[in-house]
Amino acid sequence: MSCELTPIQVNDDILDAVASGSYYSPHSVLGAHLGEAGVTVRTMARLADAVDIITPTGAYAATHERGGIWVAVLPGKEIPPYRVSVTYGDDTTVRDDPYRYLPTLGEMDTYLISEGRHENLWHVLGAHVKTYTDELGETTGTAFAVWAPNARAVRVVGEFNFWDGVATSMRSLGSSGIWEIFVPGVGVGMRYKFEIQGPGGNWFQKADPLARATEIPPATASVVTDYFHEWTDQEWMQARRERNVHDGPMSIYEVHAGSWRQGLGYRELADELVPYVKQMGFTHVEFMPLAEHPFGGSWGYQVTSYYAPTSRYGTPDDFRYLVDAFHRAGIGVILDWVPAHFPKDDFALARFDGTPLYEDPDPLRGEHPDWGTYVFNFGRREVRNFLVANALYWLEDFHVDGLRVDAVASMLYLDYSRKDGQWRPNQYGGRENLEAIDFIQEANATAYRRHPGIVMIAEESTAWPGVTAPTSGGGLGYGMKWNMGWMNDTLRYLSEDPVNRRWHHGELTFSLVYAFSENYVLPLSHDEVVHGKGSLISKMPGDKWQRLAGLRSLYAYQWSHPGKQLLFMGQEIGQEQEWNESYSLDWWLLDQEGHAGVAALVERLNKIYANSPAMWDDDYTGFEWIDASDGDHNLISYLRKGTDADGNREVVVCVSNFAGNPHEGYRVGLPFGGEWVEILNTDAEEFGGSGVVNVGTIIAEDTPWNGRPVSAQLRVPPLGALWLVPASQAR
Repeated sequence: MSCELTPIQVNDDILDAVASGSYYSPHSVLGAHLGEAGVTVRTMARLADAVDIITPTGAYAATHERGGIWVAVLPGKEIPPYRVSVTYGDDTTVRDDPYRYLPTLGEMDTYLISEGRHENLWHVLGAHVKTYTDELGETTGTAFAVWAPNARAVRVVGEFNFWDGVATSMRSLGSSGIWEIFVPGVGVGMRYKFEIQGPGGNWFQKADPLARATEIPPATASVVTDYFHEWTDQEWMQARRERNVHDGPMSIYEVHAGSWRQGLGYRELADELVPYVKQMGFTHVEFMPLAEHPFGGSWGYQVTSYYAPTSRYGTPDDFRYLVDAFHRAGIGVILDWVPAHFPKDDFALARFDGTPLYEDPDPLRGEHPDWGTYVFNFGRREVRNFLVANALYWLEDFHVDGLRVDAVASMLYLDYSRKDGQWRPNQYGGRENLEAIDFIQEANATAYRRHPGIVMIAEESTAWPGVTAPTSGGGLGYGMKWNMGWMNDTLRYLSEDPVNRRWHHGELTFSLVYAFSENYVLPLSHDEVVHGKGSLISKMPGDKWQRLAGLRSLYAYQWSHPGKQLLFMGQEIGQEQEWNESYSLDWWLLDQEGHAGVAALVERLNKIYANSPAMWDDDYTGFEWIDASDGDHNLISYLRKGTDADGNREVVVCVSNFAGNPHEGYRVGLPFGGEWVEILNTDAEEFGGSGVVNVGTIIAEDTPWNGRPVSAQLRVPPLGALWLVPASQAR
């Protein structure tokens, strides 16, 4: 070879590191590099018999240099497009070279990631199918990128390279901590992981933190995917942007996708769950966590792939199909989101680059003693960015309408579930997790800014002030908060025998002391029907009829109480067994009149609720007690008020009797005179009740009562509730 065609020299130690896939900058050695005497091309082809570099102008034989690295020198002063011809015995294949491509992330991307401000993080990290065209034709492959700032080297491995990443070693993009490579020929459906060399020199494999698809558990590899679904919910999305969901009706059906009816995937759920939720009249469905998790018994709360809908039920596009179907039916979709903690599975986020990366490195802050999980390092910009972008990802890529944020209290308090000496105070000596608060505020503010019309809901079990106050005023910025106090007090009250309830009347009415301090959701969730708690109906005292009646009265009370409502699947049919994620709901119960009656009542409640602005227009001014003090009769009564779309005022009188006997001729104060009609009675025979109802028109009498100018005598059913409206308002 002439001196003009001498390759650019590289130190043997560096060549050895490149050949072993342990060099931080393989692209600086492999690929094409312009020198004084032509273009040097190095490529990996271990154990090959011959290698040629093919360009538009001809083929150039390469020579083996060291450790499977082949080198050729091309004439010219510009780097041409090229391919690599590799011969093993009698077989010759032509392939593209991953090391001839520029980084798929730009300087702005790495800057924003380093600053923790890349709101479209999933667009640049993870695995993305790309196509490039040059004189030699078209190349389709996958760009891989991962954040691993403390790694010594990173390789991408998968079924495309027989899980040997020596020839697909990634380059470091400097101080950003990002590693990147484009691998030609890798397409949708191929499995992969990142093989990382930690600071100590040890190698280990990790699933992609930004993987958008995964293998079906217990397999743990990430899967290359792409976006093919064509949305048909434009009408819904336009309406979403223009409405304020916080001021509208919201009746949520909480679902565990795998056990509603076992064996259904996302597309089958679109065929069966969507029409069911529509028929029952719920405005929203809330899925327990659907991000990928290795252990089904965690119900999704032990997440290992935050950007991947679980593959148990289908592909990401299959999930998009399900959301699309809900939207076409006029039903919103809420996802349970788990940013508070993550499991210690060694294939996932834990000690990702050989060091505490996603988790807080402080042992007094980085682990949950109760759950055996790691706590995110909320104070690290890149980690906070990972979580904020994840929230945006579900809202944007899947058109999800809201996120219910799990275990908010565990993020807010440094001493959560910790004894003295097991936690470290913040810089001011307090127990508030200031970094977590900043994260929560950023996530909420960014979600509402980017996606008007969505809702962020906090599962927050303490009295933290301003959970639903705006971030501009120092609040956490959630739109709504689960009212755990209402749930606990109500269920404790109803567990008492009716004869004893008069002594517990304060538990029933206490929720109205603080009902307007936050924007509340009233949850009867999965948490109340697991871990030995039994089902809702099993909490009711008495015989079967009394338990069913008690359940119906509970639902009428819940639907009329200020706040939105949430009901876990199965409770709308009076599920008798405690929920178990391994079994379908007991749908056969609907063959029994009493259980079918409960379902019919929930359907009626939802219909009346959705069409009655008095129930949701303004919880703050739309509630008035009629009588909160009649504990002797186990009875409460109140008004719900609102304004319809035409500006007409509406009112509903709600009477709930938690005594085991009816009250005949019970007088209730009314806001004004005239004719009234009963629009709901949970004791109606169509709901499985005894038929203690008010038939026909009720005439208000000029008898002041309960501080009201007029009143009426009513038949109040046992363990039942009734709603009255002016006859002119009845629909």
